Amino acid sequence: MTLRPPSRYRERLTAIEESCDALGYEIAAEKASSLGRAGKAVGEAMDALRAFESEHGSNNADMGETARRERARLLKRAAEATHAYFIQRELCGLRRHHDAIALFGIPPAVLARLGAT
Repeated sequence: MTLRPPSRYRERLTAIEESCDALGYEIAAEKASSLGRAGKAVGEAMDALRAFESEHGSNNADMGETARRERARLLKRAAEATHAYFIQRELCGLRRHHDAIALFGIPPAVLARLGAT
């Protein structure tokens, strides 16, 4: 036996269901937008780190003090952007980050700062 609400309430229930679907759509759109912004930040941080390392190298022993500080700053920025991106991916239900690591070319030095190997 199936229970159905009286027909006079059916219209109201349909309107409520539609508003919930609209809310779900807005939430999904905001998640996608946030993921895009976080991905853009990772890309920019990786580009800056790559540009620095192409000019100065990635070995701290071969750098002067100023260059070491700048590389440390860029690594920190890249690690923070990557961490935020990974969190946003997890909020969207994407648990494995191997594809993102490959896509952005995230170096081991950045992953080490996140506690990953």
